[in-house]
This record gives sequence, structure tokens and C-alpha cells, in this order.
Amino acid sequence: MLKLLRNGAPAFDVPSPQSGWHLPSDTVWIELIEPTRAEELLVEQALGLLLPTREEMAEIEASSRLYQEDGATFMTATILHNADEDEPSSSPVTFVLTGERLVTIRYIEPRAFTIFAAQAERQASLCPTGTHAFLGLLDAVVDRTADILERTSGEVEASSRSIFKRPREGGFEQILTRLGRSQSLNAKARDSLVSLARLISFASLSEQIETDRDHRDHLKSLQRDVQSLTDHSSYLSSNITFLLDAALGLINIEQNAIIKIFSVAAVVFLPPTLVASIYGMNFEQMPELKFVHGYPMALIIMVISAVVPLWWFRKKGWL
Repeated sequence: MLKLLRNGAPAFDVPSPQSGWHLPSDTVWIELIEPTRAEELLVEQALGLLLPTREEMAEIEASSRLYQEDGATFMTATILHNADEDEPSSSPVTFVLTGERLVTIRYIEPRAFTIFAAQAERQASLCPTGTHAFLGLLDAVVDRTADILERTSGEVEASSRSIFKRPREGGFEQILTRLGRSQSLNAKARDSLVSLARLISFASLSEQIETDRDHRDHLKSLQRDVQSLTDHSSYLSSNITFLLDAALGLINIEQNAIIKIFSVAAVVFLPPTLVASIYGMNFEQMPELKFVHGYPMALIIMVISAVVPLWWFRKKGWL
């Protein structure tokens, strides 16, 4: 899909551009969303640039993700998406600054892009140039990541209360599941922030930003925000690791308590079982076979043999 945002005009889609199609001169933002090869070629011809393919966007080498070519600045960052789903994921998004235009290439639907595009359509003053659109998009992505981390922090706090104020009969399965999801989401958010930090640092070298003081200040502010969020993400990761260790420790304590109960029961009932086994043997020549008080005597011996181990365990503090 090919979408255009023009200066002072609402955004519009280009459903199936044909050869000979011309890019409007007042276009400030070109969005390529899961583009076909034909759409890529038309934009390349209109701008005189070679756009990165999906495979090139996925490469992790800095030289493949951040570079300048033919007067344009190409920047690819990993963006977190599907954060509200059970399986959050992250995918590369490419930003190209060329002259007064911005080109974005993506194969995902991050909420930050949707929100910013809707704002840009309502307020044309937000994107007088492609550089403004680029900085606005970065603002939206950073704000969205901050919201995700804030929500994750709340979930981790709730998990902490569940672990340390959990009723004795409560289970750990749901708690561990929530902590695992929080850790996965936080890890992907941190990867995205690290990628954004590299992109912002490289973007400061572009001609469109380097020559404008307001843009430089805006970028520095974004850089501080990203660094702050990265530190918070690291703190969250440490907290989640601590809670996972605490939950596993409590699970071990409960399992040990259960094993202790069975061990004590086995030791307590072992002597009575031995006595009952002895007097259950069917030998004709047994001293107590015809003893009148043999049955109560056997019962008394079994009770004493059960009580003595219990008394000994309590004296040693094992119970």
C-alpha cells in the first residue's frame, strides 16, 4: 500500500499506481505499507533513490541499517508492536530522509504510526516538512514505548503482591505466566529502545537536522527520553528476575514442606507397621500367641512406637 501526506492537504491512498505516475510536488511523507515491488519501483523512480528491501531491513549490521546514499539518510529501527496481544513482537521499520520528504517502509501496523498519521491528517501544521514528520513519528514511538513500560511496571507490581501476599492454597502457575509475559514484553521494548538510540544518534548527522537548531534540540530531547526509558527497562528486568527467583524459592519451600510431611508420616508409621507385621505372622510357636492380653499389648506398643518419633522430631525442632 502506498499512502501520501501532502503539505496542507489530507492524506490519501494511491491504490494501484501505474507507470508514468508522478509524485505530487507538495508531498512531505510517503508511507509504504507492505509495498509491492511495483510500488517500490515507482517511488524509487520518483525520488531517484534505491530503497532497501525487506531482507535488507532485517539485517542487524549497523552499516546495513544506518547509512547515507545519494544525499538521503537511510535509518532502520526495530519497533515494538502487538504489545496488547499475548505474543508481542518487534519488526524493522525504515525511515528515509531525502530533501524535504520522509519515506517510511514498514510491514507491520504499530499503533504509534496510526495515532500520529491520524493527528497529521487533522493538523496539517504538524508536518510542514518530512523532517517534522520524522521527529513527530519518533515522538509517537517513544511515547508508545513509555506507555508499554509503564503498564508492564504495573503488572510486575501486581505480580509482586501476588507472590508475597499469596494465600497458602494459591497456585504459582498464573503468577509465573504473567511474569514471563512481562519479561518478554520488557525485553522487546528494551531492544527497540536500543535500536532507536542508535537511529537517533545517526539521525543527528543528517543534513536536514544538522543545519536546524530546533531539530537538533528536539533530537537531543528524544535521546534523553530514550536513555531514561532504557534505564527504566533495565530496572524492570532486574525486578522481574528477582520476582522469578522469589517465586521459585517459595515453590521449593512449599515442596520441601510437603516432602517433610510425607517423610515424617513414613517414619512415624514405620515402627507400628513393623510391630503389626511381627504379630501378623502365622507361626505356631509364638510366645504371645495364646497370651490373653497380647492384642492390647500390641496396640500399646504400636502407639508408643508412633508417638516417640513425633516427640523426638519436635524436640529437635524438625516439625
